[in-house]
Amino acid sequence: MFKAKSFFLSLSIVALAFTLISWGSTGHYKINTASGLSFNSQMAQFNVWISLLAEHASDADIRKAWDPSEGPKHYIDIDNYPEFLNTGNIPTSLDSAIALHGSNFVYDNGILPWATLASFDSLQACFERQDWDMAVLFAADLGHYIADGHMPMHITRNYNGQFTGNTGIHSRYESGMVNTYISQFIYEGSEPALVDDVTTYVFDYLYETYPFVDSILAADDYAYALAGNTSSSTYRQALWEKTQSFTIPLFSRSSHALATLIYTAWVNAGSPDMNPSLLPDQLDNKAAAFLQSAPNPFSSSTKISFQLSRQTAVNLMVYDLNGRMVANLSEGMMNPGEHQLEWWPVDLESGLYLLVLQTENSTDYQKVLYNK
Repeated sequence: MFKAKSFFLSLSIVALAFTLISWGSTGHYKINTASGLSFNSQMAQFNVWISLLAEHASDADIRKAWDPSEGPKHYIDIDNYPEFLNTGNIPTSLDSAIALHGSNFVYDNGILPWATLASFDSLQACFERQDWDMAVLFAADLGHYIADGHMPMHITRNYNGQFTGNTGIHSRYESGMVNTYISQFIYEGSEPALVDDVTTYVFDYLYETYPFVDSILAADDYAYALAGNTSSSTYRQALWEKTQSFTIPLFSRSSHALATLIYTAWVNAGSPDMNPSLLPDQLDNKAAAFLQSAPNPFSSSTKISFQLSRQTAVNLMVYDLNGRMVANLSEGMMNPGEHQLEWWPVDLESGLYLLVLQTENSTDYQKVLYNK
């Protein structure tokens, strides 16, 4: 019999998950999706990946909620390395960095470039053994880490402007502004080139991105002086005015870098053909997948549809922003096929809620907005 406690998520973990799956998700979705515009003719078979790359673009963020090793993979406070301040470079080997500075220093300051390289190596290994199901997931993670490496505030100790009087700029820039102007991020794609030295390639784009830290802080000062606040449309418009000239190219470079590294990993693996019978499917690696929650937003009830690939124990729960479980919609064994359950909130406030669908080997999430 399925036991809820076997899959229980602590309140603090679920509350944290809300934060992690919301900010920046629009940008990551856009970057992973646009990477397909750079797929060359040799990569035509990878067009079937585009929707999955987008769908799984924020998987790495979601993992932070329960995997304590995930957080350091998303940033590097590169300006805490004295050699970077002196020479503009840091050791490119994780072992060398640890030998020079110690493990605590390196992990406290983030391991973004090495997480990126590890994802690339895993992707290439998947290509070599023709494990297409896992390959697309590693590719999605690779896109996430590449995008973080092209976001200037992910590669500085002053990641939130806390040392320069710009506290809060991280989310104002990465989410507030980007979400407002995402329709203006136009990328037409360009041919990927085979990368001879992936390590140098990754570190080079980090070094090229870092100078924009000061540009973002200066733009924040300008926008605040003009608007008198940091929350108005006037502020966001002014921030966009000062940053769009480099923000759009950073997005484009991220998408191109993902296509380039997928292409490089595939060529390095011998350019295997994708067997149509092994095309990635959301249900191949897990028992269940959400299909939809509709309507969303909703005012009275919403119908939650999901699909099971096999008979499995299922627990469908709803959590609020404080990580409190407010409803348990289903618990027990279910047969394969499509299922639909309806949620009628009782005595709950309007706001965001998190649907958590757990099976014996998977966990899926979906945000829903309740406006009573």
